[in-house]
Amino acid sequence: MTLYVSERSITSDSTPEYASRTANREGVAWRLSWLPGRTLTLEQARAGMELDELLSDPDNVHDYAALAKADTCASRIGLIREQVVILLAKRMQSRLQSAATN
Repeated sequence: MTLYVSERSITSDSTPEYASRTANREGVAWRLSWLPGRTLTLEQARAGMELDELLSDPDNVHDYAALAKADTCASRIGLIREQVVILLAKRMQSRLQSAATN
């Protein structure tokens, strides 16, 4: 699991989700593909991407250290792990449905 961080995006080698830099009235902000409508700091966007990687790895299901780190990452963006699991599952379902109709 590796995150690739540039000035404009954060991507993962293990998930299709991403973070992108945008501008708003306050200046530079970041958005997560799986959390539309929320603007974040760079640190929060990175935490969101780490969280996505942690929750996307099936080996972490019973890894208490990974789950604790996931909880920490989730709290950095104002969510709990269970909410994020649901959001990511909905994104996956949407991608699968989109692929099936194309």
